[in-house]
Amino acid sequence: MFFFNLTLGEFALLWSAVSGAALALYLLDRSRKKIKVATMRFWKPSERPPEAKHRKKIQQPWSLIMQILGMGLLLAAVAQLRLGSPDRSSRDHVLLLDTSAWMAAREGQRALIDEAKVNAIRWLRSLPNADRVMLVRADAMPTPATVFETNRQAVEMAILQTKPGASALHFQAALDFARRMQRQHGQSGGEVVFAGGTRGHALDMPNEAALPPTLRLLPVKEPARNVGIRRFNVRRQPQQAQRWEVFISVRNDGRAPETVPLMVTFGNAPIGSSVLKIAPGGEETARYEFETKAAGWMEARLQVRDGLAEDNRALIEIPEQKPVRVAVFTREPGLLQPLMKATPRINAQFAPPEAYKLDTDADIIVIDRFRPPAKPVRSALYIEPPADGAPLAVAKSGVASKMKAWRVEHPIAAGLRTLDLRLDRTTIFTSSPNVETVAEADNGVLIAASPAQPRAVYLGFHPGAQTLKFELAIPLLTANIFEWMAPEVLRRLEWNGESVGTVKTAIEPRTDTATIQVLDEQNQPLPFSTSDSTLQFYSGARGLVRVRTGSRETVHSLSLPEVGEAVWEPPARVRRGFGRASGSDSPIRELWPWLALFGAALLFAEWWMFGRLRLPTHGGVITPIDMLRRVVAPFRKAS
Repeated sequence: MFFFNLTLGEFALLWSAVSGAALALYLLDRSRKKIKVATMRFWKPSERPPEAKHRKKIQQPWSLIMQILGMGLLLAAVAQLRLGSPDRSSRDHVLLLDTSAWMAAREGQRALIDEAKVNAIRWLRSLPNADRVMLVRADAMPTPATVFETNRQAVEMAILQTKPGASALHFQAALDFARRMQRQHGQSGGEVVFAGGTRGHALDMPNEAALPPTLRLLPVKEPARNVGIRRFNVRRQPQQAQRWEVFISVRNDGRAPETVPLMVTFGNAPIGSSVLKIAPGGEETARYEFETKAAGWMEARLQVRDGLAEDNRALIEIPEQKPVRVAVFTREPGLLQPLMKATPRINAQFAPPEAYKLDTDADIIVIDRFRPPAKPVRSALYIEPPADGAPLAVAKSGVASKMKAWRVEHPIAAGLRTLDLRLDRTTIFTSSPNVETVAEADNGVLIAASPAQPRAVYLGFHPGAQTLKFELAIPLLTANIFEWMAPEVLRRLEWNGESVGTVKTAIEPRTDTATIQVLDEQNQPLPFSTSDSTLQFYSGARGLVRVRTGSRETVHSLSLPEVGEAVWEPPARVRRGFGRASGSDSPIRELWPWLALFGAALLFAEWWMFGRLRLPTHGGVITPIDMLRRVVAPFRKAS
């Protein structure tokens, strides 16, 4: 027996206050004695006023006892006195509903998520009405769907609206979240109920020692067979612009060996096919090569029927990779042709300076040792511009120089450290706040760059000169210049079809993290971490994520479901099933209706026995004054 709305101390304090007030009304009664006289003619007023004496004893103790008991019963009804144990009055349960990608798998004609919903609703309907339930959808991150709720219809509606996600189950994180919610709510004795499969992330399997003591499992019958694509990588070969390499990894999550046909197509045209033999829990990789210069969709498909169909097909959209169009205006094309042909992604067209036009259709314009009649509207590379009319002020022209320093923080100077270059003929530029210095000679600025659009680079020497023919720094310098002026076109691209969740990608060692960008489809940055030559980020939703590190961009198409690679075997002590169905029968008995009834009856009996006014009627009729006196009679003190 316990109070639900008040503690025992609070109830005792309130009852004492009410009883004291009733007792004071009896002891502080100062009413005078009534005397009936025939006339006031012989009445002599007293010379001193009569003393008011407090009553020394209670003339009607049963009236006082009945009033105190009646008010105590009403107060106990307000405090909601209950029969039973307080720890079983109402419990807080947390229902973890598995919403991982694995729950979209099918066993027979029904999906696993549908079976989990049926089990969850059946368990929910077996609870006492006073118990509270919080529904939590568990996948990579536990998400509450309701608060601790006694409204069973609201919880059932949230269960029916639940759908599988795209990430794998993080089991231990869901259990820790459930226990934290119970502790924050301040109630004990409730269960942590998990409805779903036991396949999840290998690094987050439940620790047996840390399992909640009230854990209950509502398992589903999982399919015994599943084979799925786990990684789909497409990259262009660096030496052949139209040749591609394809890598596809397939894993067997079943309990038996599988022989799986794999078909790869591009634009509905077959690229290659393989038959993979995969051991239980194993993974196999297939490699293909093909050539194309067009954009299109590449598809990898497993010819198999298993539990989960979503991971049997992967798609990657490959955009068209156009080469950089470079218009070279020079009188000596033989000096620059070897540099322009160093990469197949540059399409160079040579013409004499007289053919220069302002509207030249090219991505980059090279102006070799002449002054154009008009400044180009495209990005331009100026090689030894003449002092008369040069776009950048020239300090000296035709002088010998020696390389002194590279501004390594500038992208054009990335990877360049050579300081022993001696140049017989150079053009030295004047420093300007509108341009950036890339390299300095012993007598001034040798290479400068203008970051304003359209971009421009000023080269104080000819990279094709005979003295620089065998210098390794010159091809790297030329590549850096073109990459800085056309970064989107010359960026090395790689496409990965992967599952959502934690993604790892390789980066160059010692890459400056300030130059790394991880962007989603809306070009919003995502948090990431780096370790040695690996970059790691997390995405819980399907979509594209771009990782840019300098001149390299990796596009991650997160379209595959993340299927957990480990299956948890629960210990024997963990409870399973629905438990004993109790329906609406609660182990707690409510007493407040009876207490309110008995309290009101006791006060009415006291008023009937001691508080009524038995006044004479006038001609057998009760006047309004008599009725008013009867109404206020319960509030007068017994005398």
